[in-house]
Amino acid sequence: MADAGTSQAAKPARARKPPKRKQVEQVVRGYFDALSRRDPDAAVQFWREDGVDELVPLRVLRGRREVAGFFHGLNSAVPDLELTVKRVVAGESQAGVEWRAAGTFSGGPFEGVEPNGKPVELRGFDLFEVEDGQIVGNTAYWDGMAFARQVGLFPPQDSGTERAMKNAFNALTKVRKVVNERVGTQA
Repeated sequence: MADAGTSQAAKPARARKPPKRKQVEQVVRGYFDALSRRDPDAAVQFWREDGVDELVPLRVLRGRREVAGFFHGLNSAVPDLELTVKRVVAGESQAGVEWRAAGTFSGGPFEGVEPNGKPVELRGFDLFEVEDGQIVGNTAYWDGMAFARQVGLFPPQDSGTERAMKNAFNALTKVRKVVNERVGTQA
């Protein structure tokens, strides 16, 4: 009788599919790669046609066309935009991406705001849903007030102008409260 260790032929190694989390990571990295190359049309190929991109500080984008349109507008507004992925954490169907963006607001208008040549630097986080190798949803978070302050739409944080605006707002709120209380007692 032959020894069990010598009589069995070596089994061929099976080609293993990459884990789903690796596929999910590849999809979102490919998407950000295209955005970094300033190619929104290539970026939206990673999206399912009916995907939904919720840009928390701004609005919801529905479908590839709206997503591409947003990034065409952003690239026009910030012609030297540099987008950098800092970290990706992927699961079986979701991925979180921490990113940074920097550039100069010197091109076309952005979300109705005229460009003024100011530098802009933002950091943000996107949470993607991926199904069958395509992005079906994303929720993107960044500090919209930071952008507004950097381009001069709002005053710098803790500045005299900001304090004056807060004081004016608070005074108006107190006046409204008093008026509402008086009108309410006369009714």
